[in-house]
Amino acid sequence: MQTLDFNTKLIDGYMELLRNLSSDNKLDLITKLSESLKSTSHEDEPSLKNLFGAYQSDQSAEELIAEIRQSRLFNRNIENL
Repeated sequence: MQTLDFNTKLIDGYMELLRNLSSDNKLDLITKLSESLKSTSHEDEPSLKNLFGAYQSDQSAEELIAEIRQSRLFNRNIENL
């Protein structure tokens, strides 16, 4: 039920934004929305799931963490007041 309320509020917000558009702009928007519904194939778009496990290394996680921490440089200069 909460999702339905959120979606309704979201749609109402969009309608408030679109209220001042001209009729031609609204028709153009309707056309673009209709076209987006016709072409719903998202298979060509790369997914972040494809990146899972993409990094390969012989080092363990602990070794990587240690290497990152050792490579940090701190050059903070504290000035006297």
